[in-house]
Amino acid sequence: MPDTVSALGAPAERREGPDKVTGAARYAAEHSPEGCAYAWPVPATVASGEVTALDDAAALALPGVVGVLSHLNAPRLAEPDDATLAVLQDAHVPHRGWYVALVVADSLEAAREGAAAVRVSYAEKAHDVTLRTDHPGAYVPEDSDGTSGEHVRGDAEAAFEAAPVRVDVDYRVPPLHNHPMEPHAATAHWQDGHLTVHDSSQGATTVRDVLAGLFELSKDQITVVSEHVGGGFGSKGTPRPHVVLAAMAARVTGRPVKLALPRRQLPAVVGHRSPTLHRMRLAAEEDGTLTSVIHEVTAHTSRLKEFMETGAAATRVMYPSAHGRTTHRVVPLDVPSPSWMRAPGEAPGMYALESAMDELADAVGVDPVELRLRNDTDKEPDSGRPFSSRHLAECLREGAHRFGWAGRDPRPRSRTEGPLLVGSGVAAATYPFNASPSRAAAHAYPDGSYVVRINATDIGTGARTVLAQVAADALGVPVERVRTEIGSSDLPAAPLAGGSMGTASWGWAVHEACARLAERLSGQQGQQLPPEGVGASADTAGTADADSDYARHAFGAHFAEVTVDRVTGEVRVRRLLGVYAAGRILNARTARSQFIGGMTMGLGMALTEGSTMDAAFGDFTESDLASYHVPAHADVPEIEAHWIDEDDPHLNPMGSKGIGEIGIVGTAAAIGNAVHHAIGVRLRELPLTPDRVLSVLESGD
Repeated sequence: MPDTVSALGAPAERREGPDKVTGAARYAAEHSPEGCAYAWPVPATVASGEVTALDDAAALALPGVVGVLSHLNAPRLAEPDDATLAVLQDAHVPHRGWYVALVVADSLEAAREGAAAVRVSYAEKAHDVTLRTDHPGAYVPEDSDGTSGEHVRGDAEAAFEAAPVRVDVDYRVPPLHNHPMEPHAATAHWQDGHLTVHDSSQGATTVRDVLAGLFELSKDQITVVSEHVGGGFGSKGTPRPHVVLAAMAARVTGRPVKLALPRRQLPAVVGHRSPTLHRMRLAAEEDGTLTSVIHEVTAHTSRLKEFMETGAAATRVMYPSAHGRTTHRVVPLDVPSPSWMRAPGEAPGMYALESAMDELADAVGVDPVELRLRNDTDKEPDSGRPFSSRHLAECLREGAHRFGWAGRDPRPRSRTEGPLLVGSGVAAATYPFNASPSRAAAHAYPDGSYVVRINATDIGTGARTVLAQVAADALGVPVERVRTEIGSSDLPAAPLAGGSMGTASWGWAVHEACARLAERLSGQQGQQLPPEGVGASADTAGTADADSDYARHAFGAHFAEVTVDRVTGEVRVRRLLGVYAAGRILNARTARSQFIGGMTMGLGMALTEGSTMDAAFGDFTESDLASYHVPAHADVPEIEAHWIDEDDPHLNPMGSKGIGEIGIVGTAAAIGNAVHHAIGVRLRELPLTPDRVLSVLESGD
């Protein structure tokens, strides 16, 4: 058997790394077909209303401007399932920042100047953008997928009132923005009735299918290429308006058109994490054993479509209690449509639950790690199904050991260093195992090389590399002999890179295709392969999406040490440590990168990232990276990620769970709990900015 030491589990380097650092990798906006024009959108300047007039004469008079598209002259689209894609179809303005026109020009500068010259008049309507728990428009959405709606177990309220120990607290998480490094961009080109789009997307197959529906084309008339994608964090999980506008403008002008959205416009048109208001009620016996868990979440959505940030979904998974109620309520407002952002639901929901667990530990007088261990379980609380694997306790114990938790003085404000208060905190983490049907093809050539073809998307996670490792393992060959082709809708169809299901889904199909190819090759031993080689394919429909008798989730534990400056209120994270149980780790290098990236994003959620919906203006106040602060390298001096070896036969052929999102889940709670330990006061609204911290320090000192 050939040496396959570089296959599964090994820390293989990302194959596209050299291309990225040398500039050879081309992203969506870096494709410039001959005669390419540039587009710049015109956003609405009212929060609700109708366009009554649009004057584009000044824009059209500018040198280099090719045309101006609006609802008055844009091509008619078929009605989309996603109303945010019905751009330039009518005069209605559902929220501030909605696109009302698009200027196309010979240069980017001319397009931008032209957009500024377009004059739009509106009939403005009263708007409401303020989320509150007592909003008269709040309702419980349908629970179509088991993560939303309301789940009731026993008599949660009565059990809460009867309990000897109770915690009843509210937490607030503000709107959060994805802000990937690469803004949303597309380059579209029509040629002989065929549309080719280079799009910054997390799933080219979905983009192709949606464009086919909008423009009433067959799928084979469209090719969508997403070869290199500079992050998305969920905001590129489905098509966004930019790709529709680029295709529309290219059809009208008869030229290739490139559109890269300005960063300041992203919060209004590509989605955001909805703000969430949490009421957590935990009831327990005097030893901390939970008897009732009540988690109520209120979030906003737009008036265009319903989206629920399912913050209570993780509460249904974590800790057992005889009684429980988890409720989601959504409020339609005149706001941009929220959408997925890394660990949608779990990230804000586990902040609330794990903060409340810390408060319960204080109320009971039990160590926070021990409290979680006392409430561990081998069955999913809501469904009663056994976990396929759950090594949360091992993650907590291993993390406590590595972090030095045993030496921690549990008393708040017990450790000082000059003006600094020092504290440490812990929180658990979880994220569901997901997988979707996928297709893949594998081919062997006479020279001993292999090619795997699948429309997977590498959003910076190392998908090319890991899929090559999966293929090499199934074929029993060195990974260097396997090449991967991904990122085009002309390849075998595959689901998007999101929901921590990319590798689990794609790898399943790649493994099956390569296993079939290996079996076919075994029957040809000693024979020369034909010049065109030999191939095999796989389609995991019916298997990857089959129901399971098990509850399948990844788990983890986060530990944080912080300092709080008593003079300025500034919080600094000295150490972050995460330990995870996520099935079989397929590439140690890329896995650690994903874990650390998620933890860093959780640090931003805890300390720096936050957006404000201005009630009068009806827009996000923090709309770019000058005002929406993401962590920098200096904010993360020491960060560690480790994992527990986990053998779970109920997942997929690789035994892997998703790892892209669990790193952010629980990190904010661990940091918040550490801040409480440092200052002795509980802050329940994120982010923990200096002004908020200083206000409680001044009142408490």
